[in-house]
Amino acid sequence: MTPDSAAPDSDAAGPATPAEPAHAAALAGGVAGPAALRPLLETVLTALAAGAERRGGPLAAGDPKALAAEVGHAVHAPQASLATLTELLAHGAADPADPACAAHLHCPPLAVAVAADLAAGALNSSLDSWDQAPAATVLETELLAELAALVGYQPQQAAGVLTSGGTESNLLGLLLARDRALRTPHSRPELDGVDLARRPRIYASRAAHFSVQRAAALLGLGERAVVPVAVDADQRLDPAALAAALAAGERDGETPVAVVATAGTTDTGAVDPLRRCAQLAAAHGSWLHVDAAYGGGALLSDRLAPLLDGLALADSVALDWHKFGWQPVAAGVFLVREAESYASLARRAAYLNPLDDEQAGYPSLLGRSLRTTRRADAFKLLVTLRTLGRAGLGALVDRCRELALAAAELVRARPELELHREPLLTTVLFRARPPAGAPAGRLDADRAGPDRCETDGLVSDRFNAELRRRLLAEGRAVLGRTELPAPVPGVTPGSVRLKLTLLNPHTTEADLARLLDTVVATARELGRA
Repeated sequence: MTPDSAAPDSDAAGPATPAEPAHAAALAGGVAGPAALRPLLETVLTALAAGAERRGGPLAAGDPKALAAEVGHAVHAPQASLATLTELLAHGAADPADPACAAHLHCPPLAVAVAADLAAGALNSSLDSWDQAPAATVLETELLAELAALVGYQPQQAAGVLTSGGTESNLLGLLLARDRALRTPHSRPELDGVDLARRPRIYASRAAHFSVQRAAALLGLGERAVVPVAVDADQRLDPAALAAALAAGERDGETPVAVVATAGTTDTGAVDPLRRCAQLAAAHGSWLHVDAAYGGGALLSDRLAPLLDGLALADSVALDWHKFGWQPVAAGVFLVREAESYASLARRAAYLNPLDDEQAGYPSLLGRSLRTTRRADAFKLLVTLRTLGRAGLGALVDRCRELALAAAELVRARPELELHREPLLTTVLFRARPPAGAPAGRLDADRAGPDRCETDGLVSDRFNAELRRRLLAEGRAVLGRTELPAPVPGVTPGSVRLKLTLLNPHTTEADLARLLDTVVATARELGRA
């Protein structure tokens, strides 16, 4: 059977034609489902291989307009099919399994996790009621108890839910914090709205994820309710600055809704002093939410777990296993230390979780999530944990950490490159030094003042930004980019840094050396141009 013989051969907008195979409209579930899926899976696997071979690297060469034109043409072509579109998707992907694709917290998923995700997709369970997901309801509950213990919570007291990722988890944590902080004997914010006369405030470091401000806006507090707290040279929240901000808010009659600490910032992998944050939050009667979407993976490693000292003191925690856990998206987890914290989110819908059903022993997870329909995303994570165990996953974490340290040494060994700081987790920041006499460019020259250091910084920023785009356009490498919030003591000016986020445990030191050699060679080409 050829790949295309197992797939519909119709245009994207039209219905299946009579010439198509009978199984084109077959269902994935039921007794006949596996037989219908088997040839289609072979089609997909063949097309994935063809697309990857055609891509030939971390991503296809070309600019965004060229890719958009190619995709648009293929989507509307009469021969569009499962095979051709899958090959197109693979060809046009940025593949995190390629060692030269190391830009973001975008992990290459484990094959076993993807296989488990297929099972969850085929059965299409929905976690909003027991009668849609009998086994999956139990599986998620068991997984969350196990993860609560990993964080340091008492599993019988904790609760949680699978989420779409850190943004949803952060929103959930701040929602519960808002409802606790602004509740009075006569008013509940989830019922009566937010009393802004209470002047609610959320305290988060300047390096915290932007979703904290977004959550404040969605919760009716406003983005200006988020008080930015200073960070140290390592981008960690400064506890003295947090103490001062909380004290100032107390003097001004503000309500400390929550302190948000970060365990693994997106830009540098920094971990805030969690224990001290917990002490300060408790002293001011504030909820502590820890965004450990990235750094939570350290819990899997005996070597790195001590970095998260104090995590168990948090009122709520966000974890993302589609970052440092090698799961296909989505695999976010939200946990609270005390299940009672969920009280304001409890809802009863007669068609989903009637009280008499629950009393009869049919449990419901409806009151744990902001969503109603939810996939059985816990299944792939549970399968992975049972297949590899904490020790097996921890070995992958440790390997990625070793790669980050190796990358830092390789950057130091190249005079054309400049390392930002020693990596804490698996993120390595560096930049290329622009060639002597490189022009600032008209836009940068307009921004530059008379200070030579300022002009040098603009030259460096422009050069590194263009270097990254050149690597993308030529399909050589996918590097991240960030901007440091302030000049770094002891280094030349400029805020733009290139970023390696190393989440592929199968990458080798030789792969890293080749990648950095490519960066240096491209920088030289750019300098000559």
